Amino acid sequence: MKANTKPTVPDSTKVARKSDAKGSKVNKAWLHDHINDPYVKLAKREGDRARAAYKLKEIDENLGLVKPGHLVVDLGSTPGAWSQYVRRKLSPTGAAAGTLNGQIVALDMLPMEPIEGVVFIQGDFREPDVLQILEQTLAQDGAPAKVDLVISDMAPNLSGIESADAARITDLVELAVDFSVHHLKPEGALVVKLFHGGAYDPMVKLFKDTFKTVKRFKPKASRPGSSETFLVGLGLKS
Repeated sequence: MKANTKPTVPDSTKVARKSDAKGSKVNKAWLHDHINDPYVKLAKREGDRARAAYKLKEIDENLGLVKPGHLVVDLGSTPGAWSQYVRRKLSPTGAAAGTLNGQIVALDMLPMEPIEGVVFIQGDFREPDVLQILEQTLAQDGAPAKVDLVISDMAPNLSGIESADAARITDLVELAVDFSVHHLKPEGALVVKLFHGGAYDPMVKLFKDTFKTVKRFKPKASRPGSSETFLVGLGLKS
C-alpha cells in the first residue's frame, strides 16, 4: 500500500487560535512591562501625560535648551507630554498653570487635550494650509517671529519594510529641518526623534550640513529594546 503523500492542510481555526494565543502573550508581556516601567510610574505620579516627557527632560538638562522667554514649537505634540514639560520650564515657579514666561505652539494630526498657555493647532504638518496657519500663529505684529527651539516627536507608523520605513522617517525629519531652517533664530535648536536603520546615516549627515553642532542622545527613558534615538542640532550654519 502506498503511503498517503497528500499534504495535510492545517485547520484554519487551530492556526487562528495559535496566532491569537501568541498575540495575547505578546500583549500581556508588553502590558506587564508597561505597568512596571519606572518612567510610566513616575509620569503617573507627577501628572505627566506620557513617559516621553523624561526623554526631553534628560536632553534639556544636558544641553539647557529651554530657557525663560523662549518661543518653542512642538511638532507631533499629542498627547502633550513634551509641551507639558516645556510649559513647566517656562513657568517662573515650575507650575503647570499660571504665569508663563514664553510661548509654546503645538501641532499634531491627532487631537490634544488643552494645556494652559499652549496654543494647539490640529492638522497635518505636510499640508501647505496647515503650515500657513502655524506661520500665522507665530507671527508677531504682522511679522514672522523667529523660533528659539523646535522639538519634534513626530514618528510614522512603521511597517517593518525597511525601505518604506526609511522613506517615511526621512520625510518627517526633512520637514522638521526645513521648517527650522526657515523659522529658527541663528542660535536656535532642533530636537528630532529618529530610528536606527536605512534613514539614520543620511539624516545625521543632513543635521551636520545644517547645524554647527550635532548631538546624539539615547535617553534612559527610551525603552531598552527600542531603536529610537534623538538628534539635536544647535546653531544654524549660515
